[in-house]
Amino acid sequence: MSPPEPPNGRLAIFPGSFDPITNGHVDIILRSAHLFERVLVAVLVNQEKKPLFTPEERVTIIREVFSEYPNVEVDTFDGLLVDYARRRRASAIIRGIRAVSDYEYEFQMALMNRHLEPSLETVFMMPAEQYTYLSSRLIKEVFSLGGQVTGLVPSAVETWMRRKHGKQS
Repeated sequence: MSPPEPPNGRLAIFPGSFDPITNGHVDIILRSAHLFERVLVAVLVNQEKKPLFTPEERVTIIREVFSEYPNVEVDTFDGLLVDYARRRRASAIIRGIRAVSDYEYEFQMALMNRHLEPSLETVFMMPAEQYTYLSSRLIKEVFSLGGQVTGLVPSAVETWMRRKHGKQS
């Protein structure tokens, strides 16, 4: 006997700040979209951070990047991820792992999430090799110092970053 299908199909949530979304994130989202019926990119609203983009801008950018993928949705959330996952009736959380240091932190979070909501699985995914060193923080730093980010972020993100900083292409 197989377990019943979740009410919303196989919805996986990929949470993060995505400030900005990188090609490493895009890689994980696209591969997740092949594994799950729906992938929800959940933009964390964290008032304590000084983001480059507002949550609304990040949602708009991510929707632009994934406009041709009907099974990729975008939303914002705050508070506990497991509470949000319950409300959205998700079956899994997707987390990207770039290095061993990421794994240690993510492993603790996955165990806590399992404690809080035993039915919610955590799936760890590594980005494609060429993106393993990327982080949103590094992208912002390189860009602010005049470095090239072409090929590291979707072109829509680079356009938004140039607009935000008043730079021409």
